[in-house]
Amino acid sequence: MTAVLFDFSGTLFRVESTESWLRGALAEARVELAEAELAEAAQALEAMGALPGGSGPSWLPEDVASVWGVRDKSAELHRAAYTGLSRHVPLPDDRLHDMLYDRHMAPAAWVPYPDTAEVLGTLRERGIGVGVVSNIGWDIRPVFREHGLDPYVDTYVLSYEHGVQKPDPRLFRTACAALDADPRDVVMVGDDRRADGGAATLGCAVHFVDHLPAAQRPDGLRPVLDLELVSAGARTNGIGPQRSDRPNNRHNRPDK
Repeated sequence: MTAVLFDFSGTLFRVESTESWLRGALAEARVELAEAELAEAAQALEAMGALPGGSGPSWLPEDVASVWGVRDKSAELHRAAYTGLSRHVPLPDDRLHDMLYDRHMAPAAWVPYPDTAEVLGTLRERGIGVGVVSNIGWDIRPVFREHGLDPYVDTYVLSYEHGVQKPDPRLFRTACAALDADPRDVVMVGDDRRADGGAATLGCAVHFVDHLPAAQRPDGLRPVLDLELVSAGARTNGIGPQRSDRPNNRHNRPDK
């Protein structure tokens, strides 16, 4: 194994809860809501899948459906998709929809999984290249810098910067090239069977983790340190070109 590629959301980092997200935006807007109203609004936003990196939408409104499948191809599409979802939830101030979107990009809205620093640091010590390959509509580098993890990352390949989103193999190929690594000597680590599994088409091994709250997944990344690249016919974690029967979350996981 000469390099490891990681997904961002649900793999290395976890976004804050929908309630915390809403509280932060309300505080910034200086808008007050009674606790019962706040809880109701947070629940509605979560059901809509309005928080990037959170749960997927339980249903797609017609005005969002046209951009949802390509939302990670540009910053404009990403914002349109998620503010479009949030606007289906009544909020006391119309400014809150854009303020909510802006808040989710703040480093404070994200927390690394408990073993993220350990795993990235150990890979660096071993001389193994590290790349982050994410379906995303904004620059996540400041999040890594704020949490002290940027020194461990050799390259970032973000969908909106390339106009291509996972599982398109071009993103993974770009990352491998940046790391000067043969895809057959690379492991992709992510939580989305469809999106992250696209790396297998290049010959990468693929290792999956569960997208859980950080406190519920204290050591999900540590097995990566024990991985050794195997032949294309016997992929890591039992996953290679074959498709897992484990379903994805509703309407695909937002923000990878």
